[in-house]
Amino acid sequence: MADPILDIRGLSKTYKGGVTALAGVDLQIRKGEIFALLGPNGAGKTTLIGAVCGLVRPTGGTIHAFGEDMAKHWRGLRGRIGLVPQELGFDMFDTVIRSVRYSRGMFGCAPDAARIEEVLRSLSLWDKRDAKIRELSGGMKRRVLIAKALAHDPELLFLDEPTAGVDVELRRDMWQQIDALRARGTTIILTTHYIEEAEEMADRVGVINKGRILLVDEKDAIMAQLGRTEARIALTNPMASLPPALSGYSVTLEDEGRSLVYRGGDGTGKGKQETAELVKTLVREGIDFEGLETAESSLEEIFVNLLEHRGESAA
Repeated sequence: MADPILDIRGLSKTYKGGVTALAGVDLQIRKGEIFALLGPNGAGKTTLIGAVCGLVRPTGGTIHAFGEDMAKHWRGLRGRIGLVPQELGFDMFDTVIRSVRYSRGMFGCAPDAARIEEVLRSLSLWDKRDAKIRELSGGMKRRVLIAKALAHDPELLFLDEPTAGVDVELRRDMWQQIDALRARGTTIILTTHYIEEAEEMADRVGVINKGRILLVDEKDAIMAQLGRTEARIALTNPMASLPPALSGYSVTLEDEGRSLVYRGGDGTGKGKQETAELVKTLVREGIDFEGLETAESSLEEIFVNLLEHRGESAA
């Protein structure tokens, strides 16, 4: 793997009073990827972002961005990083375009009217450019946050719960914008409560809980390794017990013997294959069935399972 654009090693943060927000986090982000960081409230997601963006002073560990030590070269590196924070924070009496221009200038970038217009148009804000921010809806204010973060053309962009509290249509618009940013070469780290966002957008997924990284892997690899298949087979004739031919399968009888239910593949990714083998066995043994329904675990189910099982062991 090429050198990561962001390399975090042993990062820790303990606040006054003894609350540990980060406990030895190791995380490497690849250039040009979309990385989704999942975790419940209080897991450490926002603290991690704050540490990289200079808003939180770590207790220990190192952060290297673009191959340089953030602690030593923070001023120069910060201009290459963008942040869309979770909380709305504006001068509510400022206009949209003036607020976005100010953000660009704050990072030392020369005025560029064409680029500001491009950013505002991409977020459907151009028609609102002269409106005061206080006049906008919550969803439009969140778009302004993204515009401000993009104004200085960051190479690494953090999106902290960017679609929290917005409607489904606006969420889809933002996903399209994120995809366009990736096409420009921007590396994106996304924290979200919406598992569907990770499934839709991310190349890799990390799960954090209680300040510890529980898992980091390719999204598809997580689905394959930890996914679970459930197959429900409606039998033509009810069974009183499982025949010996089915003893090697993870199956149970339900609905008073009218349904044969397979649950497996957890940790192997072979659920579909085992379901096919089960069906072949039923046909070979002359066991008639009337229907077959299958379902795969969603990333949300995997996420919940990780928090319940690995989270406790990591505490």
